[in-house]
Amino acid sequence: MKTSKLKKQIVKSVFDKVHDEYDVMNDVMSLGSHRLWKKEFVKLMNVQKNETILDMASGTGDIAKLIAKNYNYTKIIRVDSNYLMLKKGTESFKVNKKISEVCSAAEQVPLKSESIDIYAISFGIRNTFDAERATQEAYRLLKKGGKFICLEFYKVEKPILKELYKLYSKIIPSVGQLIVGDKGPYEYLTSSIQKFYTQDQFKEMLKQSKFKNVNYINLMGGIVSIHTAWKI
Repeated sequence: MKTSKLKKQIVKSVFDKVHDEYDVMNDVMSLGSHRLWKKEFVKLMNVQKNETILDMASGTGDIAKLIAKNYNYTKIIRVDSNYLMLKKGTESFKVNKKISEVCSAAEQVPLKSESIDIYAISFGIRNTFDAERATQEAYRLLKKGGKFICLEFYKVEKPILKELYKLYSKIIPSVGQLIVGDKGPYEYLTSSIQKFYTQDQFKEMLKQSKFKNVNYINLMGGIVSIHTAWKI
């Protein structure tokens, strides 16, 4: 893996380039399926009245929009390390006083300990420069009884799907060239999936970060997974 400092620079460069076309990029990466996955992700949050949700790696704010549209909540705090990405979604939440934003890396968030009921991160954990530190920080931020939930792409292990996904991954950068005029960000994103932990390795990391009742479910044969864990 890249050193933390170098990875941080690469990730910033990637999302600086694609922030205007980020939602289109997700459609390309997932053939539009990310919209269904995110609906399931938000459903599994099981948001309750008077809860505060931290939407980590918020990007343009699609997770926050889904929560705001479907649930009663006290506050949503959108957090992203990329200022351009965060600001891209600002206009959507201008009149909603219950949604705020913080530009910050996941490894060190300027919020009080035990101030969050739900820590949600969607397609963001593999882009942190230190996933272990990010999960430890999530634990610090959550109240006792709080929930960690993560949606992420993974390497595909099932033989037929693996070969199809490998072929598709080779095509994605060329499509990216057409969308943003640069295939580099798409090459990074497809390679980052291959370099990231397996579902079981990330599950173990959450346990090492003191989380309990750690589980995950696979969607689309393990192309993506949703992890859940609790601070008890």
